[in-house]
Amino acid sequence: MATFRSEQVTIERTDGFVFDFLSDFNNFQKLMPPQVSEWHSDGDSCSFNIQNMATLGMRYKEKVPVKHIYIQSEGKVPFDFDLQCFIGKVDELSCIARLEFNADLSPMLKMIASKPLENFINILAQKLKEICESGKI
Repeated sequence: MATFRSEQVTIERTDGFVFDFLSDFNNFQKLMPPQVSEWHSDGDSCSFNIQNMATLGMRYKEKVPVKHIYIQSEGKVPFDFDLQCFIGKVDELSCIARLEFNADLSPMLKMIASKPLENFINILAQKLKEICESGKI
């Protein structure tokens, strides 16, 4: 299992705000980089295409209020994966967040996909900070 961790970001919003934002896949589209297309979502699942890579589907597996969100791969995906969102309270007005992407990659796919997946997870974390702090939700 290959693990890709984002940098930890400090977000000038409450942990509850960030948790609520991440608890709805309709919000995830705002986090996606330009390489993502064919986005489809409802509140509990989503699917999308990453340019030159694959179509991925995800569904919420577990949510621990204001602390942790566990998301699993769903549907026809080229590899099994999960995405975990860790949230921690800093003070009454801010929190920290870190994303972790775990993928069951073959050695060949790991060699090809590691850098794009690492970039992808860091983009998600940075966009999470930007979108939540902007209030444009």
